Amino acid sequence: MQSEDNKQSIKSHYRQNNLESNIKTAFDRAGQRIKDYTDTESLDEFHIRGREATRELARLADLKKDMNVLDLGCGVGGPARMLAAEFGCVVTGIELVEEYCEAGTMITEQTGLSHMVNFQQGDMTALTFEDHTFDAAWTLHTIMNIEDKTKLFDSVFRILKPGGIFALYEVCGGSNFPPHYPVPWAADPSMSFLLRPDDLCLSLKKSGFEALQWVDVSSAAVKWFQTIAASRKDSGTRTGIRSPAANGARPGISLLLGKTAAEKSSNVFRNLTEDRIRTIQGVYRKPGRE
Repeated sequence: MQSEDNKQSIKSHYRQNNLESNIKTAFDRAGQRIKDYTDTESLDEFHIRGREATRELARLADLKKDMNVLDLGCGVGGPARMLAAEFGCVVTGIELVEEYCEAGTMITEQTGLSHMVNFQQGDMTALTFEDHTFDAAWTLHTIMNIEDKTKLFDSVFRILKPGGIFALYEVCGGSNFPPHYPVPWAADPSMSFLLRPDDLCLSLKKSGFEALQWVDVSSAAVKWFQTIAASRKDSGTRTGIRSPAANGARPGISLLLGKTAAEKSSNVFRNLTEDRIRTIQGVYRKPGRE
């Protein structure tokens, strides 16, 4: 379980007052409605490379129809809805920030996916699910805020069925660590707990997981940012982290990142190019069979 101080810091960092209402208002002002899970892609894929990376991880982990998946640190639910809509998974999202759960539930209802996706407010390092509940668990850019990763991985190991899959798309420390701040997950080093890739692998193995896949996708992340920069130059606009293919008229990630969205995005790009951070995708398995 995370310390109360750390939990409060995380909540304060991510919380946006009236988030659910702000999202509705932003879509109204843009003259758009939320009807399909793709309508909110520009704001609910809260990680580098957006939905492209979400699909990539799902395929790498070989997630399939009717699998029961736990989405750790689910945010407002973009990846969870994509898993349900495109891969047929039944997804439970757990998220510390209550406003994210409320907004995620609203979007999911409007996109007609409530029968496949649900959200629970809670601490992902203190999971209350019974042993052997889920076929798979995954996390996309969330464990940077978790100091005791062994406790997290032990908890995930417990709730997975034998043979269950744990997929990660995460930010790690690079050779020129530490990074420049602020970044989307932290205003300063006090709430950023990055491990270097080898140390993250070791921590997962200590919790009992077997490695199936491990891919450094940092170069793809750099190219993604370069594409965004070129798009900005062509259009004369400034945006936060979003997919290069996203419709510029749609409400963007600044609804979650706030007024410092551009600075945080710029620092992530700088950190990647200076090898202060790296992005990795990993797929691990809990030994055994049901």
